[in-house]
Amino acid sequence: MTTEQFTFTVTKTDGAARTGEIRMPRGVIRTPAFMPVGTAATVKAMYPDQVKALGADVVLGNTYHLMLRPGAERVARLGGLHQFMNWPYPILTDSGGFQVMSLSALRKIDETGVTFQSHIDGSTHVLTPERSIEIQGLLGSDIQMQLDECVKLPCTDEVAEKAMRLSLRWAERCRVAFGEQPGKAMFGIVQGGAVERLRIESARELAALDLKGYAIGGLAVGEPQEVMLRMIETVEPHMPAEKPRYLMGVGTPDDIVEAVRRGVDMFDCVMPTRAGRHGQVFTRHGRMNLRNARFAEDTSPLDPESKCTASNTYSRAYLHHLVRSNEILGMMLLTWNNLAYYQELMAGLRKAIAEGRLESYIGEVKEGWAKGERDSKAEIGQHANNMAMTAEG
Repeated sequence: MTTEQFTFTVTKTDGAARTGEIRMPRGVIRTPAFMPVGTAATVKAMYPDQVKALGADVVLGNTYHLMLRPGAERVARLGGLHQFMNWPYPILTDSGGFQVMSLSALRKIDETGVTFQSHIDGSTHVLTPERSIEIQGLLGSDIQMQLDECVKLPCTDEVAEKAMRLSLRWAERCRVAFGEQPGKAMFGIVQGGAVERLRIESARELAALDLKGYAIGGLAVGEPQEVMLRMIETVEPHMPAEKPRYLMGVGTPDDIVEAVRRGVDMFDCVMPTRAGRHGQVFTRHGRMNLRNARFAEDTSPLDPESKCTASNTYSRAYLHHLVRSNEILGMMLLTWNNLAYYQELMAGLRKAIAEGRLESYIGEVKEGWAKGERDSKAEIGQHANNMAMTAEG
């Protein structure tokens, strides 16, 4: 059941982990939730109805890419992003800040905002907190993110602090620009690099703004997993328990499992779609690279127990052939498998939390990955032996 207001309810907890629901006019988001990334108004290599059928309640759109092409005003004239991309369910848009930092060769940051050159045609643009919210409004997104400054790790404490304080001032400006939009939400983003005192201050200051939800940003940008997890543990006690918590840009299945264990509700990452387009798959048995020659005559499917057609029907040998031939169908099938696995993992986490058995579920999941890795090493060894015997013969 949807609602005219944006609401979040925690229905069950298991340790720090929790499961619940975000309700809004366009649908219900079951948490913990993984949001497939639809950068340019499309989840690459997937049909929208496929994405929904896998269990995704919400997808992510990218403010930076959409403002440059086809343009936010054009999307608005065409009926908004939901109609444009044929996705009538909730959409979260990022602020564009991360892409400005990572993709723009030339950029200038000051109190006003960011001036940058498009990576497409070199044209100059200015993205302010107000303009970011305006663009997200033109797109019609349901959950809008504040503009923030995301720094690369490692960085000095001074650099982290300067970016964190600028992000706080921009959060206030975004809150004013967003105003009151019934049924929609604006989330703040906790920054502070890998410095615990800065993360705590950022979380407390943002909590005082009484926003609809809060994200942890500036992680999964090259730092070791233990640093990311320590920052989550540092921030979690200072994030309002009655509001959704979103870890931006994360991550691997193991990252997600560990973050859920620490109280995170929402995730997004390009990893399952990007990996699928490059021959990598995620399964209950861990990760596989279908480019490897050892799959050339492997008639088994990726995972016979999966409900996903891409996972339980096509042979690894056929998928290997498609990948090595750069066939589009290979990219489509592996992306489908990966998103199916991510959604199956999220459904498993939600069920385990609801039943109070999260730790045993995580143990089962990790044992599956470990067994897959052991079996994989044994297969590689056997394949090498066979190749050596063939060469000798």
